[in-house]
Amino acid sequence: MNSLSGTRPRWLPLAREEARGLLTAKGPWILAGLLVVWAYRPSYVGWQGLGPNQTVGFVQTAGSFLLPLGVLLLSYRSVVGERSSGSLKFVLGLPLTRSDILVGKVLGRSAGLAVPVSAAAVVLGVAGFVRFGIFSPLLFCGVLLATLLYVVTLVAIATAVSAVTTNTVRAAGAVFGGVYLFVTVFWTRFAELIYTILGGSSTGAFTAPADGLFFALFRLSPERSYRVLTNWLLGVGNSGAPYEDVITKLETPTSITIYTVESAFGGQTPPAYLHELSGLVVLLVWLVVPLGLAGIRFERGDLV
Repeated sequence: MNSLSGTRPRWLPLAREEARGLLTAKGPWILAGLLVVWAYRPSYVGWQGLGPNQTVGFVQTAGSFLLPLGVLLLSYRSVVGERSSGSLKFVLGLPLTRSDILVGKVLGRSAGLAVPVSAAAVVLGVAGFVRFGIFSPLLFCGVLLATLLYVVTLVAIATAVSAVTTNTVRAAGAVFGGVYLFVTVFWTRFAELIYTILGGSSTGAFTAPADGLFFALFRLSPERSYRVLTNWLLGVGNSGAPYEDVITKLETPTSITIYTVESAFGGQTPPAYLHELSGLVVLLVWLVVPLGLAGIRFERGDLV
């Protein structure tokens, strides 16, 4: 027993405490209930495109717009909140390195959020099964795993912000204004602007240029990279738009302003870096890089 306990990661007790704190709080479970209400959207387009697997599409919808807002708001206080209250002094007194603290915070909060998010997905699965019949359990698990990876990525980003800010007001402003609004809600407009500044051709009302740079810029957002990955799993098309919009775009190209690789490139072969697995790569970059940079600042900074 002693040898086993000696091999446990030092951050494990902290991660366990973080997870327990979230699982016993109301916020994550309120978020789970809201995700079910938000995501259960049966539609003719979804049924025509996916059949019973429209149920799996509900999980992607749950992961869009509302999920990142909820996860960021439930995570941005992870470090700076303890700094403001003074409890960070106690954590620093434990036999933990500062890197251990960040790892424990991220993994613990991710676990504490993964459970209610998974519960919401199961409820959506049951509701979809009752209405539409049997769907692919393998596909359901694949999209759910991608969604949980997205959750971990968002927790890592929020924890990174929390680790480098000095008070909760600044952390909230950075998370909501910088991460949620800039990188999530309005990223499409910013990507178009960046592309134009870089000398790209202007986009038409319903068409995108057959340019790899254009689509690469669009999928730099964690949310759009998440949808690129899950749209690939769903088999609806190569795009960072919601799955129903992608289906509509590919069936009636001039009816909706949505950018898909298939519509833009037509019979041409798109660059290899536009493969849908690039969405996985972008998520992993967002998971590692901000947290790594914050870790350097966290190690060197005065925390109390």
